[in-house]
Amino acid sequence: MINEVDSDGNGTIDFAEFLNLMARKMKDTDSEEELKEAFRVFDKDQNGFISAAELRHVMTNLGEKLSDDEVDEMIREADVDGDGQINYEEFVKMMLGK
Repeated sequence: MINEVDSDGNGTIDFAEFLNLMARKMKDTDSEEELKEAFRVFDKDQNGFISAAELRHVMTNLGEKLSDDEVDEMIREADVDGDGQINYEEFVKMMLGK
């Protein structure tokens, strides 16, 4: 799976490559229920937001060891309202590449 999306061939998936993978997967399935389920996977405490810690946890489980700076950058790129975490609407926009 990593080789599929590792466009620069460095053996890891950076955020842009991750978004590309997720956007492709979501375009294939694109159902509201699957987006909600994906959000629930990231939102471990079910508070309606994906925090930096939750994002790091999921990415680590996917085999991606990210630095604090990399996680913060991922949050910043998706965090439209600037509250430091990702809500469901921001998650959908990120996943669908909108």
